[in-house]
Amino acid sequence: MQTSAEKIIVRRVAGNNIWLGFSRPATALRAVAGEFMYNVLESEDAVGRAMLDELTAYADEKSGDITMVLLGGRGAQAMYRLINALAEANEIDDLLGRLHVFTQDALAPMGMANGLSFVRDFERLLGDEFFAKVKSFTPMLTETDDIEGALTGYLEKLDSLGGIDLFFLGLGPEAEAASHLCYIKPGCGAGFDDFAGIIPISQSILEHHITKFKVGGSSVSEADETECRNATYILTLGPAAILGAKRIVQSIVDASTAPAKRESFKRMIETELSPDPAELARQTDENPGLLIRLHPDVRSYVLPDLIA
Repeated sequence: MQTSAEKIIVRRVAGNNIWLGFSRPATALRAVAGEFMYNVLESEDAVGRAMLDELTAYADEKSGDITMVLLGGRGAQAMYRLINALAEANEIDDLLGRLHVFTQDALAPMGMANGLSFVRDFERLLGDEFFAKVKSFTPMLTETDDIEGALTGYLEKLDSLGGIDLFFLGLGPEAEAASHLCYIKPGCGAGFDDFAGIIPISQSILEHHITKFKVGGSSVSEADETECRNATYILTLGPAAILGAKRIVQSIVDASTAPAKRESFKRMIETELSPDPAELARQTDENPGLLIRLHPDVRSYVLPDLIA
């Protein structure tokens, strides 16, 4: 599948999963030396302020435009509320005017207006002024007869902007204390060179998705939930997108309502990563949350209830 004279998107099938990547040399990977470092802050508002500070600090370090990937669900809501207020007060217009904003995952097929859509939730939290002022906003399209073609177009645009500058990530719980990043679920065959995927929906991610929207305050109708429960695929950015981002900012603020995250986080930070590339690939497929430990520039913010 050729996307231009120079860029080719490679399609790979792993079981029932479709993975898309770019035909460029693989990046040599190894576990980052030392223990995984994270910051324990006293409140969700403090985490939101720290995340916003990371965005403004990155903007100060870099000239020109910034490509950022939004985190859905609860993890970044405090930051979004701060950004909403600043956007309405015209206090960060220069920064907003430099932002190319992307979503990181979605359930499909599903109407873009569904209350369980990340797009609707971002509009609710960030506000009209934010979307009017950013340079561009590119969601994963879920209301289309050609999901793979739409995802390919999404990847082409992301790549044309030079890749991801700031990737805001959370951590989702899975069985046996495993975890997912974006919606990369355990055993889905995601490789280090896979930039995005279309994978069959899992019951664990479906329930996690609906629960986090309801806990986060989204307005969800019975029709919205019915349509969401009829979704058959997960669209997600993949390992190559995470590992290729210039900086990752992680936030985990909902262990009190998603207590399984405590064991998932513990396993993620305590697992001994193999120096063997093949074994490391097996470890991250079994537990995708480990991917964050392969990135050299991660800022992780959590609440005390995660490690209690």
